[in-house]
Amino acid sequence: MITIPKSTEKVLSWGMTHKSFCRILKPKSRPQIEEIFKEANANSLKIAFRGGGCSYGDASLNNDGVLIDMSDYNKIIKFDSEQGIITVESGATIKQLWEFGIERGFWPPVVSGTMFPTLGGALSMNIHGKNNFKVGTIGEHVLEFTFLNVEGKFFKCSPMENKELFYAAIGGFGMLGAFLEITIKLKKIHSGKMLVTPKAVSSLKEMIQFFEDNYQSSDYLVGWVDSFGRGKELGRGQIHKADYISEDSNFLEERKLVNQHLPKRLFGIIPKSWMWMLMFPFSHRWGMRLINFAKYTASNLFQKPYKQGHAAFAFLLDYVPNWKFVYKPGSMIQYQVFIPKENGEKALTQILETCQKHSLEPYLAVFKKHKKDPFLMTHSVDGYSMAMDFPVTKSNRKKVWELCYTLDEIVIANGGKFYFAKDSLMRPNVAEKVYTKETIDKFLKIKKQHDPKNLLQTDLYRRIFLS
Repeated sequence: MITIPKSTEKVLSWGMTHKSFCRILKPKSRPQIEEIFKEANANSLKIAFRGGGCSYGDASLNNDGVLIDMSDYNKIIKFDSEQGIITVESGATIKQLWEFGIERGFWPPVVSGTMFPTLGGALSMNIHGKNNFKVGTIGEHVLEFTFLNVEGKFFKCSPMENKELFYAAIGGFGMLGAFLEITIKLKKIHSGKMLVTPKAVSSLKEMIQFFEDNYQSSDYLVGWVDSFGRGKELGRGQIHKADYISEDSNFLEERKLVNQHLPKRLFGIIPKSWMWMLMFPFSHRWGMRLINFAKYTASNLFQKPYKQGHAAFAFLLDYVPNWKFVYKPGSMIQYQVFIPKENGEKALTQILETCQKHSLEPYLAVFKKHKKDPFLMTHSVDGYSMAMDFPVTKSNRKKVWELCYTLDEIVIANGGKFYFAKDSLMRPNVAEKVYTKETIDKFLKIKKQHDPKNLLQTDLYRRIFLS
């Protein structure tokens, strides 16, 4: 029996910039999720889903409404060890997937920079990884899923069955219903490590050229950008190219979880839980300028290939637990732009120069290469993305928002897009320009079919689509 709580709890966005007061429910079974939907229909309750809570902005917040925390609905249901096909409940995390798969010789086809999102959340945002240019988004590796809409109707969805719902729900930011059981194909691996090749680049142009010259022969590519570099060194940074190893005699030993988990200490001495405190004194513009300069200088000195475990390479954001606390007593947002290839260098140059002009350089900037995907509300382009972390304080909040509104115009003028999982400030007129009115109208029409009372709402949905 599900009882809707009367009291609310404070819930923060991952970046700590947004907060909501929600009534929280944690279902553990399909019948309990059905019951919540019945209660919502009977009482016209505004409901929303939350998985790992890893969205930077307000995508999994529902102020004054009910928040359905899916993290306890997380069983692994079945696994085909020959083909690497796994079926899980939607609250299972990427961490569960890779830990289950790696000792059996498999790895998730697409992972985010952190291992803690749920698979349902990953599909809702249609996450991408450092290999997007090669394998696409996570949705392209889903074989099928069971879906429950707000009216209590079940659907089996795949690229062939209930095709429209399949391509709208993946990337539909949780606004069409609940992912229940998800079947996805994992990637067969033959080594517990990958070969990582670091490469220092002196400019954004050089970074883009390296990606273009190497993406066809790479499994993963990711670039770190020193946002403080100016003039001829604008966009300087470091690229990490990673490739699977075809055979490894130590595979049986290396794939054991004890050899894959991220180390808890830096240099075997300093607890990583202390790291954010050691970084805290540098949490200002000049401190970050110094750190970025030091990192760029070091990247020029150390460019030899090395082997690294899958988890260590993939989950950089988990290397320093609670690193976001560096931004306290303020918070942070991530502003991620996706720019078509033909406008990439021009637009990203303009974006970096605009940040410098406003003296609001991002503390961290990450560059990736992308390809298009077939999903309705896709953020992907045939081009590049840059994710930029900005500190937010009481004194600079207005300036940060004004900067991002200025950057919006650059993105729009260059045919770019944004990403709901990272968004904190998209406006309705911007959404209509980057996703097109036709696409949004089609999505809202599908939403009306599956949620006619418009009960599924988040703070993000209200901000962009109901403002």
